[in-house]
Amino acid sequence: MGYRISPPSAAGKWIGFITAVWVQAIAGTNYTFSNYSDALKSLMGLTQLELNSLSVAKDVGKAFGILAGLASDRVSPAVLLMIGSIEGIIGYGVQWLIVSQRIQPLPYWQMCIFLCMGGNSTTWMNTAILVTCIRNFRKNRGPVTGILKGFLGLSSAIFTDICTALFNKDPARFLLMLTVAPFFVCLFAIVFLREVPPSSTAEEEKTETRYFNIFNVLAVVIAVYLLIFDITGEHGTTLSRIFCVILLIMLASPVSVPAYIAIQNLIRSDLKNVDVEATATAVTEPLLIQQQEEETISETVKVTEEILEKVPPVIGEEHTVMEALKTIDFWILFVSFLCGVGTGMAVQNNMAQMGLAVGYADVSIFISLTSIWGFFGRLGSGSISEYFMKKAGTPRPVWNAASQILMAVGYILMAIAMPGSLYIGSIVVGICYGVRLSITVPTASEMFGLKYYGLMYNIIILNIPLGSFLFSGLLAGLLYDAEATATAGGGNTCVGAHCYRLVFIVMAIVCVVGFVLDVLLVFRTKALYSKIYANVRKSKKSMAASNGH
Repeated sequence: MGYRISPPSAAGKWIGFITAVWVQAIAGTNYTFSNYSDALKSLMGLTQLELNSLSVAKDVGKAFGILAGLASDRVSPAVLLMIGSIEGIIGYGVQWLIVSQRIQPLPYWQMCIFLCMGGNSTTWMNTAILVTCIRNFRKNRGPVTGILKGFLGLSSAIFTDICTALFNKDPARFLLMLTVAPFFVCLFAIVFLREVPPSSTAEEEKTETRYFNIFNVLAVVIAVYLLIFDITGEHGTTLSRIFCVILLIMLASPVSVPAYIAIQNLIRSDLKNVDVEATATAVTEPLLIQQQEEETISETVKVTEEILEKVPPVIGEEHTVMEALKTIDFWILFVSFLCGVGTGMAVQNNMAQMGLAVGYADVSIFISLTSIWGFFGRLGSGSISEYFMKKAGTPRPVWNAASQILMAVGYILMAIAMPGSLYIGSIVVGICYGVRLSITVPTASEMFGLKYYGLMYNIIILNIPLGSFLFSGLLAGLLYDAEATATAGGGNTCVGAHCYRLVFIVMAIVCVVGFVLDVLLVFRTKALYSKIYANVRKSKKSMAASNGH
């Protein structure tokens, strides 16, 4: 790596994780397009296809996340966060100037560039956060990913509800929040987020799991609080402001974990009174022996690496990016991910028009529902997959397969368009989209290793712009405009359940294809997860034997 790993500090390690949570809570700006898309469509006089192409430009920004992946092994997380936050100010700042009518709408191609910048800004933040935290907590990858991706999923609900509470859903003020909030949160995270050595004992791993359970509970409380605000209808000015204050307090509450650790460490250090000289004498010989052993091990590792360089790695070992790209397992994971997140992005980008098409005047509730239930999908799948992997060796792709078939059911319900089906569909799609994101991240790290994970992660999420282009830009955009043109009188607005019916049917079929690929991956990774399960059992037995003595 091109930067120094900081020395371990229990409290500091968790403060870094909390700042990562806060960054994720404001880094979901890509998922909020529906909150201001109608304003852009009106001001610029766009057709639905043109509007969807703008949303694709936003998602294409993630394709340039490869730059963040390449940089992740060469520069510190602070640099990645700074680049992302500055790019976000430019990308969303220009959109704010236009929607607030401080400047005239720019030419279409220039708008595409600024939306692309806004979309790309989050890839720098997410790469800094995910790569650093997974390396810091590599023995609890499922919970780490679930919590971080969960708060990323909640971010659009957080932004939407605060805008609803304080600014009466004003799209210009909403864009102003997207412009400034990530910048200031990233500035704070730059101070505390850094890579530190991971836990080295089973006891430390168990302690981490306990703290992650606390974070899970806090996250669920925040999600339920947001959900209650959404389903209770209109609120007065005073109640709305109280809601925002309580929400900010809740988001700050995880600080209690490192505060508790710091206090415990302080108490222990005060009680500890050891004869330093005696201790130094007692440990001199073991330290010398340990140094000799480490030198021997180092030489052995070098010889082993020279031998293994000529042998392609198997799944579960460290892969370079090119080695991973040569495996069929990578492409199975890549295409199955496309089937899930690509169709999910199409729903999120078109949620405003989907709601208006079936007669809902206020579509913000669907945006929030997708976000909040996406959070439950991300959080739950991370912890559940980790539990079953360690308890029974269950391959993580099992949960991807389950989510894919459930997502297909959700699209069918939305195609039928019965009363309330958009509510059910937005919840189902939110959950399943969240599961895909949360499960795929640790799965890729377990299959191909962590050494080049920053770049690997950004190659996998190329599916987001690719899926947005295929399913949102082409499929949804073209079919919607075709239905709108066929409507009596023509125009660029379609009203009725037929507007998106064929879109939903096609996406349901795509999800079935993704399900088949995920099942195939389950069988291909079965040996890997059996090995992980055996190592977990061995570690537990070792800890039990140690405690017995």
